[in-house]
Amino acid sequence: MGQKIKIAGWISVGVVAGALTTVSLQTLARGGVTPLPLEEIQQLSAVFGLIKTDYVEQVSDKKLITDAISGMVSSLDPHSQYFDKKTYKEFKEGTSGKFVGVGIEITMEDGLIKIVSPIEGSPAFRAGLKTGDLITKIDDTAVKGLTLNDAVKRMRGEPNTKVRLNILRKDESRSFPVTITREEIKTQSVKGKVIEPGYAWIRLSQFQERTVDDFVRKVEEIYKQEPNLKGLVLDLRNDPGGLLDAAVAISAAFLPPDVPVVSTNGQLAESKAVYKASPEFYAQRGFGDPLQRLPAALKKLPLVVLVNEGSASASEIVAGALQDHKRATVMGSQSFGKGSVQTVRPLGPDTALKLTTARYYTPSGKSIQAKGIVPDVMVDETADGDLFAALSMREADLEKHLSSGQGAEVKNDSLEKAREEARKRLEEEAKKPAAERRLPEFGSEKDFQLQQALNKLKGQPVKVSKTLTERKIEEKPGDATAADKKPADKKAPEKGESDKSKK
Repeated sequence: MGQKIKIAGWISVGVVAGALTTVSLQTLARGGVTPLPLEEIQQLSAVFGLIKTDYVEQVSDKKLITDAISGMVSSLDPHSQYFDKKTYKEFKEGTSGKFVGVGIEITMEDGLIKIVSPIEGSPAFRAGLKTGDLITKIDDTAVKGLTLNDAVKRMRGEPNTKVRLNILRKDESRSFPVTITREEIKTQSVKGKVIEPGYAWIRLSQFQERTVDDFVRKVEEIYKQEPNLKGLVLDLRNDPGGLLDAAVAISAAFLPPDVPVVSTNGQLAESKAVYKASPEFYAQRGFGDPLQRLPAALKKLPLVVLVNEGSASASEIVAGALQDHKRATVMGSQSFGKGSVQTVRPLGPDTALKLTTARYYTPSGKSIQAKGIVPDVMVDETADGDLFAALSMREADLEKHLSSGQGAEVKNDSLEKAREEARKRLEEEAKKPAAERRLPEFGSEKDFQLQQALNKLKGQPVKVSKTLTERKIEEKPGDATAADKKPADKKAPEKGESDKSKK
């Protein structure tokens, strides 16, 4: 038996060491990193061998190695990730703005799936599904007991396959089945409208490959409807981020040419860069500058940017750039604070590594990481206050989060107490009828923060929050700043990814 273990152990050494040698050589070629330590490799190999021979059940080599990689990467920070075949496909769908499904935006309500909105032109839209419809069954599976992610997975699938949904339409007091053929769906990351004469609202829900083109089209529609625009609200609330070049482009739409938008700094030479409001930093090769179609008046149009705790990464880049250049008034609540750059390195045809490679800095040199963007004007979610703000999670609340590099966050002893009080209020709120406890939809007449943004544009009084406060970081002597690091201008940036894929 001992001989068998020894043989298995040596085989495992060969398997693991062979794989790691390949990685080590690639790493050395990239940046002259110190070779992997042999003692630690031998220990890893020994564990691999013992699991293969002694564990109660047989475990495949592939599972052990991929789990080891996943564990190694996940221990770094919350945003580094190993992508297997399935998760890599989902990631690419999230950043492309395309997926195969029925075409509905959904949420959970009383254990059922509620349709928030059918995507225009999608199979669900053509099938006549409406906002407010409840899905009670997906094929033969009852929705009760499923998580939102489980429901999404069951409705997605391969193109031209069918899925049967049971629909409950309360306002018509009827339930009916509908069979829908799945197809590729192109999500809309840009919404907008003229709210009242002279004032418009544009909302970006994510920064995807199509976001810039959709933004330009939406601005053109708004100016066609209202040529004498006096002010615009750019709504980045709950925008989790996305592609870096899209964030640079949206910033450039409002900023003077060639001013800095964001800088990055990390170990690699390519991560030390300054991204500017210039086409070379966002235009796709062969397609020219998509911003050329925008009205010249947009550059000087009075602007308010709305952010909240759900505004992260790419949306923080835009808010930070417009704030630092004094191009816009930022309103709302302190943003999420995801100021790190993730670079995706393919490991094969269908696997990849998403690795945090740099931090983001605003044009003035402030780190976004674990701090976020602090609004110029703090505004509550509702006229009654921001009762549940304490329950919102930010980057600084995540385990193993990367520090800002400019000081540690000041510990807030009262935060947990505030969260406990907010939990109790939320329990009371949950007892109310759904129609009474829902927060108003973004962009609606009851959107309190939007109304305050309009007041700001009109020069009217704004109801400033009395409850929201900035979560600060403690500056320490010797903390490096972006100015100290002096990242070099980058002339031809690779297409980057600044945030996790859509969930």
